[in-house]
Amino acid sequence: MTKQIIFIIILLLTLGVFAYTVTKIVLLFKLTKPFPIRDFPKRFLLMLKVAIGQTKIFRFPLVGFAHALVFWGFCVVGFGSLEMVFDGILNVEKSFAFMGWFYDFMMAAGDIFALLVGISIVAFLIRRLVMHISRFKGIEMKKISKIDANLALTAILFLMITLMGMNIYYVILHPENLVGVYPVSNFITSNFISIHSINGHTAHFWLEFFWWSHIVTIFIFANALPYSKHFHVFMSIPNVFLSRLEPLGKLENMESVTKEVKLMMDPNAAFAAPASGEAEPIARFGVKDIEDITWKNYFDSLSCTECGRCTSVCPANITGKKLSPRKIMMDTRARMKEKGPQLVQQGKDFSDEKSLVRNYISEEELWACTTCNACAQECPVNINHPSLIVDMRRFLFMEESAAPGELNAMFTNVENNGAPWQYPPQDRMKWATEASIPVPVMADVFASGKKPEYLVWIGSAGAYDDRYKKVSRDFVKILNHLEIDYAVLGEEEIDTGDAARRAGNEMLYQMQTLQIIEILKGYEVSKIITCCPHDYNTFKNEYSDNDAHYEVLHHSQFLQKLIKDGKIRISTDMFSSKRVTFHDPCYLGRGNNEYDAPRTVLKTIPCKTIEMKRNKSFALCCGAGGGQMFKEAEKGNKEVFLERIEDAIEAKADIIATACPFCMVMMTDGIKYKNMEDTMKNYDIAEMVSMGLGL
Repeated sequence: MTKQIIFIIILLLTLGVFAYTVTKIVLLFKLTKPFPIRDFPKRFLLMLKVAIGQTKIFRFPLVGFAHALVFWGFCVVGFGSLEMVFDGILNVEKSFAFMGWFYDFMMAAGDIFALLVGISIVAFLIRRLVMHISRFKGIEMKKISKIDANLALTAILFLMITLMGMNIYYVILHPENLVGVYPVSNFITSNFISIHSINGHTAHFWLEFFWWSHIVTIFIFANALPYSKHFHVFMSIPNVFLSRLEPLGKLENMESVTKEVKLMMDPNAAFAAPASGEAEPIARFGVKDIEDITWKNYFDSLSCTECGRCTSVCPANITGKKLSPRKIMMDTRARMKEKGPQLVQQGKDFSDEKSLVRNYISEEELWACTTCNACAQECPVNINHPSLIVDMRRFLFMEESAAPGELNAMFTNVENNGAPWQYPPQDRMKWATEASIPVPVMADVFASGKKPEYLVWIGSAGAYDDRYKKVSRDFVKILNHLEIDYAVLGEEEIDTGDAARRAGNEMLYQMQTLQIIEILKGYEVSKIITCCPHDYNTFKNEYSDNDAHYEVLHHSQFLQKLIKDGKIRISTDMFSSKRVTFHDPCYLGRGNNEYDAPRTVLKTIPCKTIEMKRNKSFALCCGAGGGQMFKEAEKGNKEVFLERIEDAIEAKADIIATACPFCMVMMTDGIKYKNMEDTMKNYDIAEMVSMGLGL
């Protein structure tokens, strides 16, 4: 009875402290903005795959397997811990034994996992204390972070030791009437412990010692977790359940900006005034401080394990720039910890004259991001760092006009010329007319009473960039050769504003989008082909926010379709002696999970295809995304495109095949910088197909 009373008191104290902590956290969540959550069945399946199945952890198999063992072990051992709580409350032993075979299975699994988890934790401690893994370092990784991690690992190791001790002495006390199955403990007692030398009183003492040590450590650990980076023990599974379901390339729409742009474009548009007759308060554009983030942003920050996988694959960080995606999450969590309680106590008008942007996260960090989504791809708990980075960029530009000068020049060009460069719309068809290539223009085709099956979106780079004009020409040569029913917009085409949007200028993006939608609506466009992955991503994933839906194909996908239909056959041996490697564009690969189409195209061309060490979902960004194409890179050890071209050099490639205008510019620059123009070439896959067909 004394044991029962003591246990209940400790349990109530544990639950009380935990409830107090949860209440404080809930109040902090109330400071944040809404974030919609839909499609629960799909989320449940994602949770089973990523959180329970640990699929993203296994992207690095060896370490991933060890971490998965710890996770699965915790899930299994949790069953025994729950039983211990009931045992303590009811003052009984083995209260779940009525479950029969399932109980035997869970006890056996728990006994095995106690050993496996213990071994894994020892390995993790060695990695942290002896091996000095680079991703565990960084300016954001203070001494307290390392102490926190080591203490948590030590606590988990202690839990496994006490569990094994508890099982071993239970087996010693009940040699003939065991309840449950304990394979590891039976093996240890049979081979390493002289049972007959231990009397019943001693065995009972150690059983009680390990029992109390185990359960009290669990209670302390559970209450310490919310104040530690290891809060992810509680938060990771729900965070995966609540994670974004859209492709990584998609950005969330700003409805407030859409309304303003529609009002600018249509002065007669009527937006209902509030019933009170008072003007609606103007919300801040983007994120300046923690009051501006969504509750999902804060959930992400609490779920961050500080594992550093995001930062280890960030092209900006790899090349010595200040940006660390892990730091973005850690700073968000730290800022809420600093300011949140004051906002709760003193109200929303409280100000400490500091903010998340600048005081915690510098502009230099934010502008270094290429929005390549490598960080989001690697995060084992599905945190989406780029969306928060872009929200902070939106604040910098839309609230303070604080974008880098080169980006402001790009914005101005898009506004005035419909393109990021100072070329007039009248020059949009020069890529075709200069080469005397017949290209049907939508206005002319429509005027003749016909409706083309496909709109080919040339894009600003395809129309104006001297190198990429050749890609546009070669692609339409293929279309003409195969008599595909298509047309282009010609001078009516304007920039989609993809780079402007990712650089924070949501207003300009929305203006471009609504204009384009009206143009496409006038021509009844339903199918779009584009050579640019950025435009592909925009049309495919982001136009639906404005109720515009199209069947969108990247030119690699369209070429793949033509190959599958038997319309393209290449027998030339002009590339047969060449080693060809494909550089995955971020917004085709990670952004939209398309890795097969361009490789299918290359396999059709007689050549020796090879892969760079970082390929497909592991591929390194070229460095041009997120507006970087139009500005100077932040200070670092080297340019991102040089880091990438070195991968191609290491692979001993003769040809770098690309499928993106931005990637082509960066890879071509890399080849020139390395003085390898004579030994290495950069071709778009459409160029290689065109040459292979002899066009």
